[in-house]
Amino acid sequence: MIVAIDLGGTNIRVARLEQNRIVAQNAALLQDKENLQHTLDQLVSLIDSVMDTTVTGIGIGVPSVVDVETGTVYDVTHIPSWKKVELGRLLEDRFGVPVKVNNDVNCFILGEHRYGVAQGYKSVVGLTLGTGLGGGIIVNGELYAGRNCGAGEFGMLPYLDDVLETYCSGSFFPKQFAMTALEAFQKAEAGDEVALKSWKAFGFHVGAAIKTVVYTYDPEAIVLGGSLVNAFPFFEASMRQSMMDFAFPESMKRLEVFTSKLNNVALLGAASLIR
Repeated sequence: MIVAIDLGGTNIRVARLEQNRIVAQNAALLQDKENLQHTLDQLVSLIDSVMDTTVTGIGIGVPSVVDVETGTVYDVTHIPSWKKVELGRLLEDRFGVPVKVNNDVNCFILGEHRYGVAQGYKSVVGLTLGTGLGGGIIVNGELYAGRNCGAGEFGMLPYLDDVLETYCSGSFFPKQFAMTALEAFQKAEAGDEVALKSWKAFGFHVGAAIKTVVYTYDPEAIVLGGSLVNAFPFFEASMRQSMMDFAFPESMKRLEVFTSKLNNVALLGAASLIR
């Protein structure tokens, strides 16, 4: 048995898995994010709720740069008190089993590669479209994280007047169309022309992000995940249109682009850190 944790800036999800099957799980909103000890106590309490004597390891994905050798996390996104936390050591001391810590989007693409639409591919990149734009990379069948677990931060690359993340995440909609991404989705479902236009514009920028990935890594496939993928039917056409001016057309023709179909992919990926 393995305990897997998906720690986000808003929610914590924990599960106990047997192979790739969840047998127990729990979730909660992250409380008191300005207080390091309170957040750690909440995390430990949630792990306790699914822990038992059969557990042989804990895998955890965190939205931050990670020293994967020591399990130390730095400057965790949306959790101000987590500047430098020796998370691996703290959890190993508390639970007495090996703990592996990695970036949350790395866990996403690892889960897709082991259990989802990216199975069988040797080189694949995951892009998560949500609060931000995250990236994770598989090269030669193995997770590639870079020296500081910072590989795949495509969202921080300069783009137009800012960075890619500004145009390929939920922040795009209030800044450009004065509505949240959820409002844009709901209005698009109702046929609202402005909302449909917003998703068409969004797709153009996602296409630019995909071109950036192919120029740098030239993977066999790209997997799109995150909350905004629910609106894929509204931005797929403009995304693919944006991809058509790629300098090497044959590369783009051969590229596979998928959307994630796994509800618990981040937990499956976190568990894979131990396996």
